[in-house]
Amino acid sequence: MPHYEPCTGLDLESLKFMYAMVFAVEEINRNSTLLPGVKLGYRILNSCARYPWALQGPLSLVGGDAHSCGQPVPLLIGGAASATSIMLSRILGPLSVPVISYFSSCPCLSDRSKFPNFFRTIPSDVYQARAIAQLAIRLHWTWIGAVVENNDYGQFAMQVFQEEIEGKGVCLEFIETVGRETIVSDAKRAALTIQASTARVILIFCWYTDVKRLFQELAERNVTDKQFLASEAWSTSDDLLHDLTISNVATGVVGVAIRSSTIPGFGNYLRSLNPISHPYDEFLREFWEKEFGCMPVKGFLHKVSLPPCSGTESMEGAQRPFTDTSQLRVSYNVYLAVYAAAHALHSLLSCPNTEGPPGNNSSTCSSPKHIQPTELSQYLNKVNITTPQGEMFYFDGADIPAKYDLVNWQKTPEGTLKLVLIGHVDGFDLHLNESAIQWSTGSNQVPVSVCSEICPPGTRKANRKGEPVCCFDCILCAEGEINNKTGSLHCEPCPSEFWSNVERTACIPRQLDFLSFNETLGITLTTAAVSGAVVTTAVFVVFLHYRQTPMVRANNSELSFLLLVSLKLCFLCSLVFIGRPSVWSCRFQQAAFGIIFVLCISCLLVKTIVVLAIFRSARPGAEALMKWFGPGQQRGSVCFFTCIQVIICAVWLSLSPPTPRRDLGFQGSKVTVECAMESVVGFCLLLGYIGLLACTCLLLAFLARKLPDNFNEAKLITFSMLIFCAVWVAFVPAYVSSPGKYVVVVEIFAILASSYGLLFCIFAPKCFIILLRPDRNTKKHMMAR
Repeated sequence: MPHYEPCTGLDLESLKFMYAMVFAVEEINRNSTLLPGVKLGYRILNSCARYPWALQGPLSLVGGDAHSCGQPVPLLIGGAASATSIMLSRILGPLSVPVISYFSSCPCLSDRSKFPNFFRTIPSDVYQARAIAQLAIRLHWTWIGAVVENNDYGQFAMQVFQEEIEGKGVCLEFIETVGRETIVSDAKRAALTIQASTARVILIFCWYTDVKRLFQELAERNVTDKQFLASEAWSTSDDLLHDLTISNVATGVVGVAIRSSTIPGFGNYLRSLNPISHPYDEFLREFWEKEFGCMPVKGFLHKVSLPPCSGTESMEGAQRPFTDTSQLRVSYNVYLAVYAAAHALHSLLSCPNTEGPPGNNSSTCSSPKHIQPTELSQYLNKVNITTPQGEMFYFDGADIPAKYDLVNWQKTPEGTLKLVLIGHVDGFDLHLNESAIQWSTGSNQVPVSVCSEICPPGTRKANRKGEPVCCFDCILCAEGEINNKTGSLHCEPCPSEFWSNVERTACIPRQLDFLSFNETLGITLTTAAVSGAVVTTAVFVVFLHYRQTPMVRANNSELSFLLLVSLKLCFLCSLVFIGRPSVWSCRFQQAAFGIIFVLCISCLLVKTIVVLAIFRSARPGAEALMKWFGPGQQRGSVCFFTCIQVIICAVWLSLSPPTPRRDLGFQGSKVTVECAMESVVGFCLLLGYIGLLACTCLLLAFLARKLPDNFNEAKLITFSMLIFCAVWVAFVPAYVSSPGKYVVVVEIFAILASSYGLLFCIFAPKCFIILLRPDRNTKKHMMAR
């Protein structure tokens, strides 16, 4: 069983609430229009915010005891705590005794089916929990700790808060509960949790006395780097604001507070209080002893150490928290509760069906001495009055319209804390003046409270397994995807013609990629092509200069010159593949490549055939064979073979020519501009015909390689054709598998490699003899076996 301390001591906050009730009752009793002829009475008991005393007193009043003159009271104003009101409402429910609370804000009390006799002049916690959630969302606090009272007030408020932040990117690191009866141990445990927490912002739904104990524990541990969010139960507590021992911990508190109001004349009333004029007011006597340190009235048991008061002590003059009525909150709720009860009682005692005065003996009227709680509850439901501030006041079921102030605790030069208004809440609308807030850091910069820093543009959130959604890693968007927002879960792919920039924050047009004359690879291939053309030209000049020598004249020098020209064109045609593809370059490059190479291979094929024919004609009876392989027939054969390729190219280019196309694959941020083969068949026929001629030439040259001659050109043609065929056999798979512009590079390399192979294999030995061994450049030497 928990240990309950005796109900002793004086709480100044509650004392002000009490005198707000007394002031309202006396004001109503002086009112000639409200309850005329009827005087309200009251009995005030101290519960010390402990359940046994909170129940014992009200039950004694409802049951009728000596203090209430044996008459059961028809209405209770209290309890302060939601748990107390729940117990009172359930116990008094069968008796239909209405209970009007000025401070019980639990949402559960709005259920009229469970609490039909409950009313309150404070809004439901649904609204303050939503306001605090909106505040956290607005200030981007995504990582919050919570300390809640272990009762219906704390649990229900926390439930509403969690429902409100769900899906809004706000997470709770911990929820610590504290009990009123076990606050000493609970406060220590909660303080240790807060100290170890990574959350910068701590939400507290507790009674102010429990918050004070928690702050004392935090002050002992020097925990001053937390920003506290306050519920209305403690956000305006003078007891906390004026406690210097916790000021460093509590600096910067932001909270939801009951809407502040004024009660005309209440300040003067408090300042006029004096135990001499109220000799039987035990609460005032105890307050006087505590405030002035003397015994004010004789005849009461008093502390021996206290001297008697001189009688000159007064509440006038000096500024005291007790007499400060500039921002009445809970006191005004008490004031409203008394007036609501008075108006309901006025309606009950009035006689709407007669013109007689209230309280006559008509059967339609109730007697002030016989008030039925059931009837009083019915009239409370119909209360609709205008407050001194001009606002309409009514009970919406058990509740009233939700209006709150937003307050901030700021340090004064004296070291204490003062309450500063920074905004207000009207229903579901939150209005906040951020520039007026002084945070726990002492600056106007909003504290940061996150588990993980918000992901910047260019990244996306990746939740950590087994952790709250507020704890995540920031992953850079993949190539081709962007995110120009902060804290996004996904990256968006760029359109096909665009690519992501380095920061992954914007899509930029893809860079056109093709084999350019300006890049290293283009320069290298261009140099190789031009060098090959220059070398070929040099060979041509050498052969032209030595055209009368046997080496040049052997086997039709005209074909040798034509072969050199075709080889030069082979080198130069590779340059057509370099540069940005266009409609005409795509058509010309493949046609030029196919026709020129056929011309070159045709020359070699005819040369090989002539070599075979010459040696065949040397045999008896074969003299007539050479008439079919004269110069004219050789030229005609070359033209015939070449014209076939021309026809293939013409048909191909007329039906489905290559066209420039942008290839979006493989190159990431680049778009490869290439010549697309619209008809693969045409390209295969072009290459196939070249391959057919090359294989035929290789076969014939191979057959003629051992013919009896000191300089057998068939051997040179065999080696050149072996290189040529090897290059183009390797070209096919390389061409198919190469990405982007490297397709063009592979084809240029094949052209240059095969051209260099033909040039060096066929003409290098001849140039060597012509230039370096002229003694061998004789017909006799060449014909020798």
